[in-house]
Amino acid sequence: MTVVTHELKASFAFIERNFNLTRRYWGWEVAFLVYSVAGALSISLIGASQGNEELLLSLMIGAIFWNYLSVVFSWIAETITIERWEGTLEYTMMAPIQRWSQLLGSVVYAMVYGLIHTSVIFIALVLFFPQLDLSGANPATVVAFMLLGSFSFVGIGMLAAILPLLYVERGAQMTFVLQSCLLLVSGVYSSVDILPPWMQVLSKLSPATYVLEGVRAGLIDEVHLAISPVLLGRGEHLLAGLDTVSLGYKCTEHISTGQATHVVLTK
Repeated sequence: MTVVTHELKASFAFIERNFNLTRRYWGWEVAFLVYSVAGALSISLIGASQGNEELLLSLMIGAIFWNYLSVVFSWIAETITIERWEGTLEYTMMAPIQRWSQLLGSVVYAMVYGLIHTSVIFIALVLFFPQLDLSGANPATVVAFMLLGSFSFVGIGMLAAILPLLYVERGAQMTFVLQSCLLLVSGVYSSVDILPPWMQVLSKLSPATYVLEGVRAGLIDEVHLAISPVLLGRGEHLLAGLDTVSLGYKCTEHISTGQATHVVLTK
């Protein structure tokens, strides 16, 4: 029990150390937060300009949750780089503690800091787009996928953290390149279906792909039907036996053209 207590105290020490680092460089932290908010708003305005609430919400989800995952990834991936900047790499590695103590402290701080950072962005987006209706959202699904994504990105961050040790001059740059590639192939702002086939294979290797799909499924509940009868009385009864009203769905858009009738059902 004494050993466990000692290791937990060591973990808290790393949390405190990272907090002090954030406080020391608070100016850069504020600048990065303002940049993140501006980027999320800029991306979300694309959906607002199209008058498409589903697109707006999808882009907001991408901006918010990618910000959280990237913050967690950065804190873990830059562990060695930060130690080298501070001149404490040898002291940390030679400290009489278990490596899991350092990892636990770093992961806890990264997740808490990521939640605070992302909460500010979320509040800014909600204030900027008050017309969004999230009453049909499933918070449990969102939280579950956030936790799964956090641990997945911690694992990738641990692998990336080795790069500055293997490549002293270019390791940090390689970590940034890896993060950029994850952004590209994970369907953050668009569906992975539009990617080239070889990039779609890479997207299946990124945990962010599944996190964003799960979060969007938990927050966006909408179906777009295009009805185009070939012969009156023929075809499949798609909604036969379903009481869509009792299930909470309502028709939010109904457009008839010469070729089809477009119906949007929203929950």
